[in-house]
Amino acid sequence: MPIGTPSVPYRLPGSQYERWVDIYTRLGVERILFLGSEVNDAIANSLVAQMLYLDSEDNSKPIYLYINSPGGSVTAGLAIYDTIQYVKSEVVTICVGLAASMGAFLLGAGTKGKRLALPHSRIMIHQPLGGTSQRQ
Repeated sequence: MPIGTPSVPYRLPGSQYERWVDIYTRLGVERILFLGSEVNDAIANSLVAQMLYLDSEDNSKPIYLYINSPGGSVTAGLAIYDTIQYVKSEVVTICVGLAASMGAFLLGAGTKGKRLALPHSRIMIHQPLGGTSQRQ
């Protein structure tokens, strides 16, 4: 049996009927977002769009960003970082599992006093990599 994204029942406000939606959509309604993979442009664009939408809907409520990421693209990560700093909503960052490299950087981007790590999670940050490659 394949394992996919779980679906959960959800009743739209004002509706008497439930419909099945994927769990990430349902949690997004509660302002809960996940970074659960390597940081790349597609993931960054999705998270940026979700944060901007949630902030425009109600910037008095916090956005919760759960992070379980080995890191990834610096430019994509900086797009997420800049958006966290830009939105008026508080952004609570929570490490579940691993926040390494860019994942750790984003964990630290949350609102001061709202950066958390669960008891068995791991955080790893390293010196920036840079320079040029000398292939011969």
